[in-house]
Amino acid sequence: MAPPAVPGGGAVAAGGGQQGQGQQRQQQGGMGQTITGIIRMAVFWYFISKFISPKKAPTDPSILISNLFQKGDSLDMWFYLSEQERFNDFNNEGALIWHETNIPYAIWGPESTRSLSLKYYPSESLKHNGTLYAHAFFARSGYPPDPSDPEYQPLAAFGRTHPVVAYLPKSKTDKRKSLLGDSKDSKEGEVVSQVVDDSQADSKDDGPAEWISYWKPNVTINLVDDFTKYPHNAVPPNIASYLNVEPTSGNYFPTIFFNEFWLLRDKLIALNETVTELTLNLEVGPISMTKWQLFMQIDQSFQVHRSYGSMLEGEADELKRVFLEGNPYLLVITMVVSMLHSVFDFLAFKNDIQFWNKNKSMEGLSAKSVVVSFISQLIVFLYLLDNDTSWMILASSGVGCCIEFWKIGKAMHIEIDRSGRIPMLRFRDRESYAGNKTKEYDDLAMKYLSYVLFLLVACSSVYSLKYERHKSWYSWILSSLTSCVYMFGFIMMCPQLFINYKLQSVAHLPWRQMTYKFLNTIIDDLFAFVIKMPTLHRLSVFRDDLIFLIYIYQRWVYPVDKSRVNEFGFGGEDDQASAGEVTAAKEEEKKTN
Repeated sequence: MAPPAVPGGGAVAAGGGQQGQGQQRQQQGGMGQTITGIIRMAVFWYFISKFISPKKAPTDPSILISNLFQKGDSLDMWFYLSEQERFNDFNNEGALIWHETNIPYAIWGPESTRSLSLKYYPSESLKHNGTLYAHAFFARSGYPPDPSDPEYQPLAAFGRTHPVVAYLPKSKTDKRKSLLGDSKDSKEGEVVSQVVDDSQADSKDDGPAEWISYWKPNVTINLVDDFTKYPHNAVPPNIASYLNVEPTSGNYFPTIFFNEFWLLRDKLIALNETVTELTLNLEVGPISMTKWQLFMQIDQSFQVHRSYGSMLEGEADELKRVFLEGNPYLLVITMVVSMLHSVFDFLAFKNDIQFWNKNKSMEGLSAKSVVVSFISQLIVFLYLLDNDTSWMILASSGVGCCIEFWKIGKAMHIEIDRSGRIPMLRFRDRESYAGNKTKEYDDLAMKYLSYVLFLLVACSSVYSLKYERHKSWYSWILSSLTSCVYMFGFIMMCPQLFINYKLQSVAHLPWRQMTYKFLNTIIDDLFAFVIKMPTLHRLSVFRDDLIFLIYIYQRWVYPVDKSRVNEFGFGGEDDQASAGEVTAAKEEEKKTN
């Protein structure tokens, strides 16, 4: 249905569908934790509402309120746009944007869903942080929504107002800059950094946040399919704010819900003096009570997570984008695989702690790999801290640092040297590590691998310094080291392979923990095929596969040495001897009896 022509600054013309390009989906860590938190908050809210909700009033039908309309009632709709929050100018044809007739209420079918796409031409006041409201009115077919009309019936018309313009804090300007000033890219980086330094050089010196207006290109109007009879003094709190009660009869009108659940922030259009034309997509249709409540509960859960700092701004939109743009079958598979990944992570973590807690000998194990693992974990933690990551991920990374440092204490002797003015930590090799060939092989492997690693680190750092922008030299160092940890961290697993080769044995390794890690690596391979990512990152996923395949080959080639002491300080021959002694004792006891 074509809208009427509107003269003046707020002219509207019929147009095509919504235009715009979505941003590339980004992979963010912690998706499983976010979904778990949402479920936890929903269960928590359910029990709280059960125990803390007000006592129900007597179920006397005389004090129950019900819907004034019946299922299938025919409705007419008027949609107005006005810069005034209270609307009474029903005779202004320029404000009437959309009019539909004979919409069946609470009937699920194509006749109950209507849509329209049009172009809106903003006024000068709207371009300069002005306001604009959508006024949606419904009435029984044949009745007007205008209270001044002689045929107006108070029990036959209802409406709701909703802002079409959202005011949000302006996105922070990129604080990164080129640390070199001798290239074209660096000059562009200097311009960006100059703008940043003038407006918000440091977060501590930032003034009040600048708020700007954004246009909502999609307006979805849902009529809630709700015919519940509520006690007039015990309406649920989450419904009471939306319930439009008629004062004379005490009953309520159908609930109008402006559905913005799927309206992502990157779809909003910033308003300024350069904007001359805006797209507006309108839709009206029914929504079930369950779906309406689910949308409100999820949005409330997102707000709680943001207030606690466990969810950053934009993460809610990314989670919605997964459900909105993803294949549903692939989404189910991803959730199942993510659960398996979490289970294997937990089992690998448990067995890793158990192995190092009971380990009594460092024979055959690479102590330097443990130290390098702690340094890598510390670099990742500092990098996350420098990039304003949520406290939940920071806490997880911090705990990982503490565990890696604890493993150093199990692999080496840690002493406090108080000979100087400042106490220093001194690390000393254990006798089981330094008293055999393990230390010699470990030093030899780390010597040559360090040459390769340093060369890769230097090349990667120089490339990052020349072609990428950073907030500071400190950020560049952390970014370069973190990139090397992610890209070349598998090199640190090679010393253990070299020790296994020299000792011709793998009996000293924590195979249970490594098995769970290998299963997780297979899951990562699956994600590499189903999730869109850069080619180099996809290839890097398979780097650990090669290392684990070599481990498996070594386990198959090298026989188990029964005389070698295992990680618990016992040897196979000791077990056989003790078993033989027990058998002999039992036979002797039988002879005696």
